[in-house]
Amino acid sequence: MPMRYRKLGQWGIKVSEISLGAWTTYGDAVKDFETIQQIVRMAYENGVNFFDNADVYARGQGEELMSRALADFPRHTLVMSTKVFWPMSDDVNDRGLSRKHVMEAIGKSLKRMKTDYVDLYFCHRYDPEVPMEELVPTMSSLIDRGWILYWGTSEWPAARIAEAVSFARAHGFHPPVVEQPQYSMLYRERVEKEILPEAERAGMGLVVWSPLAQGMLTGRYDQGIPEGSRFERYPQFASRYMTEENRQKVLALREIANELGLTRAQLALAWVLRQKGVSSAITGASSPKQLQESLGAAGVDLTPEVVERIEKILNPSV
Repeated sequence: MPMRYRKLGQWGIKVSEISLGAWTTYGDAVKDFETIQQIVRMAYENGVNFFDNADVYARGQGEELMSRALADFPRHTLVMSTKVFWPMSDDVNDRGLSRKHVMEAIGKSLKRMKTDYVDLYFCHRYDPEVPMEELVPTMSSLIDRGWILYWGTSEWPAARIAEAVSFARAHGFHPPVVEQPQYSMLYRERVEKEILPEAERAGMGLVVWSPLAQGMLTGRYDQGIPEGSRFERYPQFASRYMTEENRQKVLALREIANELGLTRAQLALAWVLRQKGVSSAITGASSPKQLQESLGAAGVDLTPEVVERIEKILNPSV
């Protein structure tokens, strides 16, 4: 089915409902540029326009490699993002959301990405050491300089999102327009109870990461952890998701997916995108085959009856 595009909340920019991210893949699990180029081209040719990154991904290599692959395409057809917050060196100021670090970090990111601007610039976590009086004017000034077009937050508490929006509106600054939280069938309560309602009040969109619960929802781990898999490379993900309860849920979802002619990965992506407040599901792909499967979720709508059946599997006690 053709790719669909959604606004970021009330704002005019539109992103593909399926997007491609660089986290834990480009410059990390995948270092071969020809493979990265093939994946990025497949995404673009199938309607993906949103490509997500961060300075900390493989210490800048994620930005460099993905942007190098994107150089084949007209810049105006791309929505490119990156992020700032995590330490990039041992220097005391090379981290966080101080004006000093943000201003220096965006310059380095633009240089690595070989672009004059990024469409979306995320504060990669909330920084309790930096007041809104410092952060909001700094992010707003980047828009005024033309270095970024919109700014957003990632994994911020709902109260801090509300504070940033309120401060910006009260003082004539550009407010954040997008939040990037983790959201999936297996990680949902915080987003549904806190973040989605706050984002709706603020007119913000959500672009969600790990919609496949680091691969748990694909069925790859039905019988354990395969050699060379993401759970083997990142034991912290296995400890978070690899429980017998989750395994049984993923097995039970197979019947619904088969009835709909979908894979479980496609069902999981369609479930995330059922939320009207979600603008895009950020997927990772270390091979064209993985990407092709995710692209199959574009344009899929789940009926209320199917959503209800899924809910009984995910929350059997409700």
